[in-house]
Amino acid sequence: MSNPKSSFKKIAIEAARAGDSRKAAPVTVYDLAGTSPLADYAVLMVVESAPQLEAVEEEVLVRLKHEGIYCVHKDGMRSKNWKVLDYGGTLVHIYDVKASEFYAIDKIYGACKQVVWEEAPAPAPVAKQPAPASKPAAAKKPAVKKPAAKKPAAKKAVKKAPAKKAPAKKAPAKKAVKKPAKKTAKKK
Repeated sequence: MSNPKSSFKKIAIEAARAGDSRKAAPVTVYDLAGTSPLADYAVLMVVESAPQLEAVEEEVLVRLKHEGIYCVHKDGMRSKNWKVLDYGGTLVHIYDVKASEFYAIDKIYGACKQVVWEEAPAPAPVAKQPAPASKPAAAKKPAVKKPAAKKPAAKKAVKKAPAKKAPAKKAPAKKAVKKPAKKTAKKK
């Protein structure tokens, strides 16, 4: 018989992966190890909007149901900013950014140990060095250009005679005003 605590950890990790697949961020899993009488693990997921909250909730429920794990209790079903899914020893909190800032639930679990739930990325394959060629590589032939396909002739536009413009009216010429020349006084 498996340890119930380890099965709750598997539920928490699978719920975290489900939330991550629907772009919840951040997703954090806490080991409550004797600090809470309610659960052994808590999963916290922050979403950006009510539709995303619904999508994350649905993904968690469906993915765990495929594993044969059913939600014991749901809270906040009418809420558009926070929902809690209770899987016995695992609580899954899904809430929006405003609720995250207002309630600061991550600080409540701050003293608890975080669980690594993300799979480590696979090591990058080592690039193999190409084997030295015993024969010189054949020179590439230039690509042969194919003749362009003829396009059907476009209908010719009928040229219209340019419209005659009305002659522009000339502004009346300004009369030049003669100014008397300044006289410079000679100093004695």
